Amino acid sequence: MDVDWSGVAKTVGKVAPAAGGALAGPLGAAVGGVIADKLGVERTPEAVEKAINDDPQAAMKLREIEADIEKALIGARADVVQAEANAEGWLQRNWRPMVMLWFAALVGAHWLGFTPENLDTGTVSQLLDIVQYGLTGYVVGRSAEKITRHVSGSGFMAAVKAKVK
Repeated sequence: MDVDWSGVAKTVGKVAPAAGGALAGPLGAAVGGVIADKLGVERTPEAVEKAINDDPQAAMKLREIEADIEKALIGARADVVQAEANAEGWLQRNWRPMVMLWFAALVGAHWLGFTPENLDTGTVSQLLDIVQYGLTGYVVGRSAEKITRHVSGSGFMAAVKAKVK
């Protein structure tokens, strides 16, 4: 039977937000076990909560776990982007820019009056947000890629992967 770790998630989340969030989710038992092992206590929410409140080093240990989680997430994202970039299929390599172009076209069509009159401003605002975030991420990502390649001689993802390893 899985133990419910959601009760200690808030306490952990004050120091390590990603770990606290993971405790409240479907991986709670696994993350809780990792935290308990790192703190050197029994694998129960109560023992973890007590260790966090009693051990002055607990916060540092939780931050280490948080850093490990972030490294794993960055590595997973890097692997996905690299797999898509190296894919044989044209569509698999280019679906992200195509989606952004589609949203940009929808916004442009709205501004030119080619959208239904009953389209509410909330929907239009959401489309603009998607385009704004997407373009910002794309521009920042490409800039980081170019700067990293220029400085290090290799790409951004290669630098991230080297740091993670």
